[in-house]
Amino acid sequence: MTTVIKGGTVITATETMQANVLIDGGKVVAIAQGSAQTWAEGAERVIDATGKYVVPGAVDVHTHFELPFGGTFVSDSFESGTRAAAHGGTTTIIDFAVQTKGEPMRAGFDTWMAKAEGNCAIDYGFHMIMSDVNDDSLKEMGALVEDGVTTFKLFMAYPGVLYSTDGEIFRAMQQAAEDGSMIMMHAENGIAIDVLREQAIARGETDPKYHTITRPPATESEAVHRSLALAEVAGAPLYVVHMSAKEGVAELTLARDRGQNAFGETCPHYLHLSVEDDIDVPGFEGAKYVCSTPIRFRSEGHQEALWDALIRGDLQIVSTDHADFFYDDDEEMGRQKRLGEGDFTLIPNGLPGVEERFQVMYQEGVIGGRFNLNRWIEMCCTAPAKMMGLYPQKGTIAVGSDADIVVYDPATSFVYGVDTIHGNIDYTAYDGLEITGKVDTVLSRGNVIVENDTYIGTKGHGQYLKRGMNQYLV
Repeated sequence: MTTVIKGGTVITATETMQANVLIDGGKVVAIAQGSAQTWAEGAERVIDATGKYVVPGAVDVHTHFELPFGGTFVSDSFESGTRAAAHGGTTTIIDFAVQTKGEPMRAGFDTWMAKAEGNCAIDYGFHMIMSDVNDDSLKEMGALVEDGVTTFKLFMAYPGVLYSTDGEIFRAMQQAAEDGSMIMMHAENGIAIDVLREQAIARGETDPKYHTITRPPATESEAVHRSLALAEVAGAPLYVVHMSAKEGVAELTLARDRGQNAFGETCPHYLHLSVEDDIDVPGFEGAKYVCSTPIRFRSEGHQEALWDALIRGDLQIVSTDHADFFYDDDEEMGRQKRLGEGDFTLIPNGLPGVEERFQVMYQEGVIGGRFNLNRWIEMCCTAPAKMMGLYPQKGTIAVGSDADIVVYDPATSFVYGVDTIHGNIDYTAYDGLEITGKVDTVLSRGNVIVENDTYIGTKGHGQYLKRGMNQYLV
């Protein structure tokens, strides 16, 4: 199918230009000025983008759909979650397949492939969570790389569940260095955190705010420092996920300044929410925003430090860590966030964001005057694609790239609320936030999948992506 997007302002990570885009066979085949009329004569569809931005589909490299956690499951399936993503202008996600302890990684990968296949509205890939580092699973890493899984996540948190020892982490890093893959790290000192949590409960400190208080910034920065040291000795690239503490970012920045292949992401909720405004509130409402790493205290300066790191490039990517749980009891999902009433340690960790990320970053980054349109595209589209081995297929508008394109209307405004979101969830972390600008039309591989705030794609349109290696390695 031939499609022309005419009259818009094409924005990539490096360019801003008035141009028309010609799409054929799911690919961008031409970008030019003054050619729209000729192209339109033979096109099957013409999209008028006059006065609007034409930008790459966003790439979210950190989502969790259909994940078991905390005695329940995240509420979004691959079908509902990827549809929500599409509504927000995200056309590619990378989720996490999970190894069950005692079983091969391949079994976990196959399980998650079966969950996603035929259900995704947009294209998808997988990272692999290593829950059981042993001789067999280390051998499996190379085979999974051949299948396009080039990133492996380990946890310094959650003892007894996902936690790996330093020795296990180091062995996985050595294998990643040999295979050319990359380790992703949940960097929190889970051993110390568990002690603090037990002590808080013993003192009767059960409210949601104690989730943050028992995960102080030093438990993040210490783990970041330790993982960087292990990666340096192993000679492996390291990607630290969902960074929330300024001290942790400082550790990452020092390592990069030394020339280490060390990278990091943060999420919009760390830039927007705070304990003072959103968690330390009357009743149980703060449970909506319990996640790990935790939302921090605004007064400690973490938010502005994260913004500064994004502006400088010390953090490269904004992802979501989307893992949503109903606040109020749901007929289908049952009790979720409210499992932790009276005991914050039982609140399922996570919150929604896969739909909101792209537009929130436009509002608070571009409209907020923190960075320009090109940097917005870089951190939400291009850098994620490059970091995870998908560029230039994804993350840009260029001849030969997949026609994953968003027409974004800067003249339309709306206010986030439960009535403006499309996932399987009963709240948004950005309730009441006015967005100046809105996703207008979304194309995935040349097919219009969202138009007039309606999903018009087909179930199972999304395809599995075999990924290459990190393109930022030095």
